[in-house]
Amino acid sequence: MPYSKSPSTIDRITALMNSTLEPSRTELILGGTRSGKSRLAEKTAIESHLEVIYIATASAQDAEMAQRIQTHQNQRPDHWTVIEEPLYLAQILLDHASERRCLLVDCLTLWLTNLLMLKDQRILNQQTDSLLKCLEKLPGLTILVSNETGLGIIPMGELSRRFSDEAGFLHQRLGEVCDRVTFTVAGLAQVLK
Repeated sequence: MPYSKSPSTIDRITALMNSTLEPSRTELILGGTRSGKSRLAEKTAIESHLEVIYIATASAQDAEMAQRIQTHQNQRPDHWTVIEEPLYLAQILLDHASERRCLLVDCLTLWLTNLLMLKDQRILNQQTDSLLKCLEKLPGLTILVSNETGLGIIPMGELSRRFSDEAGFLHQRLGEVCDRVTFTVAGLAQVLK
């Protein structure tokens, strides 16, 4: 069941932005399908020695996606807390961030797809803006995993092209605010920033 958006989200982001917390540590891990990005994110979370909260954005809409979700669940340590949130990501990050925690979000492109499928397209802009604003002041470690879709051919179909464009714009904006950006290919990590 999706996490309900609290009316105080903007107030909480503003309060964090004005606080004196230590600067956030954020990492964006990009890569194609089966590139090793999730494995790298999980390894980074384990090596942080922080309490890990895994934020899953996927929804099992069919049997194949349910199997993918199950595979990811089987790979994660049992003691990690898992929160399923397909839409209101900034609110979840605000609610659970702590200097003693690692928040691992997997993955942003599924989250973006969920937002693109809503009838009210203003929510996409509101939620991406909220995510970018809150990242700058979250305590602890935040790891964001996302599919890099801009390396292939231009997709056919308006929705597919819009998705590709929105993912590219999101990644550019995240690349500006994240402390570290890593690209994975063939299970190898290339640090971009």
